[in-house]
Order: sequence, then structure tokens, then C-alpha cells
Amino acid sequence: MRWSELERAVRVAHGPLVAGVDEVGRGPLAGPVVACAVVMPADARAIGGIDDSKKLDAEERERLARLIRRKALAVGVGAASAREVDALNVYHATTLAMRRALARLGAGLGAAPDHVLVDGKPIRTLGVEHTAVVGGDARCYAIACASIVAKVTRDRLMHALARRHPAYAWTRNVGYGTPAHLDAIARHGLTAHHRRSFCARAQIELALEEPPAATEATPAAGEAPVAPTE
Repeated sequence: MRWSELERAVRVAHGPLVAGVDEVGRGPLAGPVVACAVVMPADARAIGGIDDSKKLDAEERERLARLIRRKALAVGVGAASAREVDALNVYHATTLAMRRALARLGAGLGAAPDHVLVDGKPIRTLGVEHTAVVGGDARCYAIACASIVAKVTRDRLMHALARRHPAYAWTRNVGYGTPAHLDAIARHGLTAHHRRSFCARAQIELALEEPPAATEATPAAGEAPVAPTE
């Protein structure tokens, strides 16, 4: 990925300190939403291999995240906890995580960025002037950098939490609702890191997908009806 035409135009219109912002973790049953804001130097070549974090394997993301942090003018990471997701809903919790990331970015820069590019649609309550780019993590270099750092940060956190809660297989599913994760919830209940609103919905959806249990009146498929006893 190279600097996009949009990023070049934004630098001309607003200034060289253009922040890319992205988040990960809207959909999981457990763990926080994590957002990252990154300002990469405008006069430096783009790092080779940068792409939407979902298109990269874990090893490549780790390698690129180290390079991004080393070369960035500033990086800010913010999160909203599972409890905040339940209290605010995931949209507002995501916005909160982005605002925290931007605040830390500004502290690292010593000033606010000249402009902000955000993956997705405009966010009325973000609190800063920004340009929203649908599919931005695949279209804008700075947003892709933020996507990678956010994903690596959240995955590391979920792996650390997995050491305390090994039953939920978070090293493999990083909190998403896989069958193994849902089975562990059924067996062991919820932890403080689970989003209770998400888990309730997932359990309802799972119950709706299960076929009804066979009864004498409705024999299971492939079975002969059982004759009633006298």
C-alpha cells in the first residue's frame, strides 16, 4: 500500500499531520473494543507490506506493528471495556475508544493532528473534524497502519487474559463467538471480561438454531413412530 490520493489531498488542504484511526473488536463476546490513531511522517515512504489487518496473518501483523511504532510520529491507543460496551452499546463504546486513542495521540504529538481520517462512516460525537472513508483500512495507508496496531494490541490483550481464563480458548478465538467459546460459557458461565448483552443474544440465537428435541408424538428423523402402550 502507498499513500493514497486522498491522504495527499488532505495534507495539502489541512497540513502534514494526518492521523489515521481504526478500531477492532466490535463483534466479540468478550474483551474490549480497541482503537488506534497513528500519524506517519508525510515525507517518508510507506512501509512495504502494509494492508488491511484482516488480510495479514498474525506473524506479519506483529512485524509490521513494530515497524509502524518505530517510524510513526505518534501512536495513540484507546479502549472501551466490556462493561462500557454493555452500558453504552457497542457504537458509543467504539467512539469512546477512538476519542481516547486521539487524546493519547495528541499527547504524543504535543498538539492535535491537522486532520483525521476514520475508517467507516462519519461519527457525529467523535469531537474532532474528520473525513470518514468506507473501507479505509484497505484504501488509506494511515488507516491501515492504525488497523494493524489496534489488532495486534487487542490480540495480545486477549492472549494475556486467556492465561487467567483458559477454558474459553481466547488464544484461538480472541473473544469471538466460536462453538468452543459458547460451549465454555455454557459450562463455566461468564467472566468479568464478557459482554453480557452480546452473550445473551448469542445464546438466544444458538437456541433458535437447535432443532426441537424428539418426543413420542414427533419422532426424530429416521425413527419409526413408537406405538402407544395400553
